[in-house]
Amino acid sequence: MDVVIIKYNAGNIFSVDHAFKRLGVEATVTGDKELIQKADKVIFPGVGEASSTMHYLKQTGLDTLIPALKQPVLGICLGMQLMCSHSEEGDADCLNIFDAQVKRFLPQRHEDKVPHMGWNTITDVKSAIFDDTLENEFVYFVHSYYVAMGEHTAATTDYTLPFSAAMHKDNFYATQFHPEKSGSVGEKILRNFLDIK
Repeated sequence: MDVVIIKYNAGNIFSVDHAFKRLGVEATVTGDKELIQKADKVIFPGVGEASSTMHYLKQTGLDTLIPALKQPVLGICLGMQLMCSHSEEGDADCLNIFDAQVKRFLPQRHEDKVPHMGWNTITDVKSAIFDDTLENEFVYFVHSYYVAMGEHTAATTDYTLPFSAAMHKDNFYATQFHPEKSGSVGEKILRNFLDIK
């Protein structure tokens, strides 16, 4: 299986690569458009800032390539947010795969810390990257911005308010949490993604 991890100016790419190595998959880390288009599965990870990352994607033409991909694509963290239509982070217009807005957490109580960092549960799981055994399992989050609940929500987490922990539309899948940092649960999610036909 030919798995490509999109290389761009965002962190976390190599920890994702190591997660696939643990599954016995040698992924290709590349920004080469032809290799991305030919891959069986594409991973769009990311840790970084939305507006500067979108600027880079536009400079390289990845902003038009990614939404046009036909094979299964998995966005992770910033990757998921960039798949939405707009982010409050730097007032950035994004890839518009999901018709959804990315908003900053506004703490409601003193104990609400931003960023949302650490382990939290996922509920109401649906889409091919999940199965019933993953309901109420813990996964690892690090983020200051979130996507509200909507038609493409594929899993829910509650932190100051319920938000989309995962999203799905057509061949595009995405997680706000980091499966590569979520132990055996994350490995199962990545394996489920690899098993999508």
